[in-house]
Amino acid sequence: MGPRNTECPSKLKAPAEGSVSRCRSCSDGARYRPGAKPGLGLHNPKSVLKKPVSTEELQMPGGPYYKKTYTIVGDAVGWGFVVRGSRPCYIQAVEPSGPAAAAGIRVCQFVVSVNGLNVLDSDYRFVSHLILTGPRTVVLEVMEQNQD
Repeated sequence: MGPRNTECPSKLKAPAEGSVSRCRSCSDGARYRPGAKPGLGLHNPKSVLKKPVSTEELQMPGGPYYKKTYTIVGDAVGWGFVVRGSRPCYIQAVEPSGPAAAAGIRVCQFVVSVNGLNVLDSDYRFVSHLILTGPRTVVLEVMEQNQD
């Protein structure tokens, strides 16, 4: 059984005279209009990477990537960054006023290890789970591209 159509008022565009505005209901209770522009939520954000990078490319001696280590102490809200991707994972977003930004974490860095455990061949779900279930202080080893 597909999504149920329900009537809802449109804030985007007034319906043509005599027609009924129809919205579809999502499984999470949100409503959306076919053809409407998406909101500001990050439900399915696009990758921040300019091109895909393999784990082999990251580990290539003399390659364009170098390793850095950061220690991030989580606060009451969390660590202030989002990990996405798979083999390798990368930093998708950093909260400007969060602990990760204060430690120096930046968008587009590739996650090599979490608390000493190599995660180059892991997906973001596993990496996120390691961070969320581990200690409040996270030691993150990342690779970032040379700016030359």
